[in-house]
Amino acid sequence: MRSCAIILFLSLSILGCSGRPQPKKQAVLAKINNYEIGRQEFENEFRASSYGRTDTLLSRQEFLKALIDRKLILQDAQAKGLDKAGAFLKLIEKFWEQSLVKLALDKKSKELAGSGIVSDKAIKDAYDKLSAEGRADRPYDQMYQQIKWEIIKLKEAQAMNDWLLELHNKSDIKVNYELLKEGK
Repeated sequence: MRSCAIILFLSLSILGCSGRPQPKKQAVLAKINNYEIGRQEFENEFRASSYGRTDTLLSRQEFLKALIDRKLILQDAQAKGLDKAGAFLKLIEKFWEQSLVKLALDKKSKELAGSGIVSDKAIKDAYDKLSAEGRADRPYDQMYQQIKWEIIKLKEAQAMNDWLLELHNKSDIKVNYELLKEGK
């Protein structure tokens, strides 16, 4: 079922279909068979590429050639049905999952960033523990920021673990451990 949703999403993305009104027709920079590269599409991709670091006529020409080559390869792959092959769809699904997980973790990390308030007492206690263990290599005032940062990172990691535990706890997870053993 998820594969069907991914295929539908990709098809709509590739074909450029959406429920929104289509913008005014932009100037066509290049046409490759039935695919048109508009000026804005070119500009966006050029700026996002390594070619865009040096904006010269030569770098633009080289990027356009590379873009045309890429579009030709994609068209050939689609004509051969490679975009419908199981291996391709599995790669897309894996990429989609990894991207979504990364976005979710980035969002959660931003929510948690800096949320940990660390008291001076906690920092002093950590320093005293390091000193007692012989691991404080500098005076307290020189280690203050480092210790504070480490305590904040530990609190953020604990908050992330708590969030994952909460996700587990509110979910219905069933595992067939017998099948897991069979893989040995």
